[in-house]
Amino acid sequence: MKTQVTVRRLASPHQKESFTQYLPLNQALKEEVFAAVKEIFDAAGGRALLKASGDVYLKPNAVDCKAYSYTRPEVIEAAARYWRDNGARDIYLFENCTQGNFTRMVFAITGYSEICKRLGVKQVFLDEMDDTLFEFKGKKGEGEEAEGYATGSFNMPKFIVERLIEGRDENLYISLPKLKTHSMADVTLGIKNQWAFPQQADRRADHNYNLPHKLADVLGYVRPDFTLIEGVEATIHGHYPVTAFADTCVLPFQVLIASQNVVAADMVGARLFGMEAKDVPHIKIALARGYGQGVHSWDDIDVIGDISDFTEVYQSDLLQRFPADVAILRGKERLCREGCQNNPLTLLQVLGFDHGGKGGWTLIMGKGHDPAEIAAIQGKVLIAGHCAAAEVGDALVNRLGKKNVYFSGYCNDLCASINAMCHLMHVNPLVMAPYPFAASMVLLAQGKLHGTKARVSFPFAHLMKVV
Repeated sequence: MKTQVTVRRLASPHQKESFTQYLPLNQALKEEVFAAVKEIFDAAGGRALLKASGDVYLKPNAVDCKAYSYTRPEVIEAAARYWRDNGARDIYLFENCTQGNFTRMVFAITGYSEICKRLGVKQVFLDEMDDTLFEFKGKKGEGEEAEGYATGSFNMPKFIVERLIEGRDENLYISLPKLKTHSMADVTLGIKNQWAFPQQADRRADHNYNLPHKLADVLGYVRPDFTLIEGVEATIHGHYPVTAFADTCVLPFQVLIASQNVVAADMVGARLFGMEAKDVPHIKIALARGYGQGVHSWDDIDVIGDISDFTEVYQSDLLQRFPADVAILRGKERLCREGCQNNPLTLLQVLGFDHGGKGGWTLIMGKGHDPAEIAAIQGKVLIAGHCAAAEVGDALVNRLGKKNVYFSGYCNDLCASINAMCHLMHVNPLVMAPYPFAASMVLLAQGKLHGTKARVSFPFAHLMKVV
């Protein structure tokens, strides 16, 4: 029997204004979203989906508070209202945002906190939870296997372990990702939505060619009972659209994709972007490991709904637009798009085009650099990734001086990149989180009191170089 994936199209007109303005959904579209979410859950069994505890766990994509990077709050509200009205005992909304930020603030800025307070939903900030050590099992260590893992373990919040792994037969787990491409993972849908489960510090290493394997490793421990992908808008050219580029990178797909099989849901989401499972390494690996729960190929999926008009192939890589006054040196021997290439380039675009960041410095990524080019560098330089640091770091520090050389280590040390680029580009990091300074400090203090492990960027990085 084929696995069903429902694609619900939304007919109400979207906003007429430019997508550079992130606006609440108009009333007609909001009401249609609420109705569609109800129809989707009803068709899947409604309250019969509830398990022994009666509790419901909702996992949005709240990677950050950047417009179009997170699951629409209207869809969060629709899902929470549905389960509140259909017999759920307790409803939890939980997340662990990306480096450089902390989840408590992301929930406040996106409006998730207000929804939770209004509907009686319990907020869970995973970066504030105690942890249990788990293994990444997909590969051996780099000393035992070619291109093996640099780190073979990670800290998983006990909340996830107790409620969604040990308690999988007791609790209903619903994933609510955003329909997005990803410049480092091709797409970020239901499988990638669980990258929140390793704590932030544990996501830095192997955020390279090994990223798809580690995404599948996490899926091997825990899978959602139901996945509802929000595609009111879809994003292309990555997962973190530059607001200045929104009318190019944000598309009003106006779809909701739903299935009790997360791998099947992701395959349909990828198909809307013109990608097959073979084009998305983490989906391909998940299928090869048998995580598709009976789905092995597209032939095993029954799409309920018409997607025949999705015929275009959309790009997941970044728009190749970068500040002209920043020199970018790319390694010719190795340069992983999953880490030290597209991670700092995404940040460079955001700071340059959304926040007026200044140039006059050099960004070095990857390994295999022309010695003459390195010797010609003058002024300040950011070295992104351990490959570049090992190859050219000492020589540049010795020649230019420590004060002129900035480092962002690992394969993806986003917090360090933010600290460095905000200082180099004279951008206050607080402008990246549109929230009053005093209120931000209160939230940060609350997070610290509750033991947050988030790697928060230095609030005054624009004024002081962070070593």
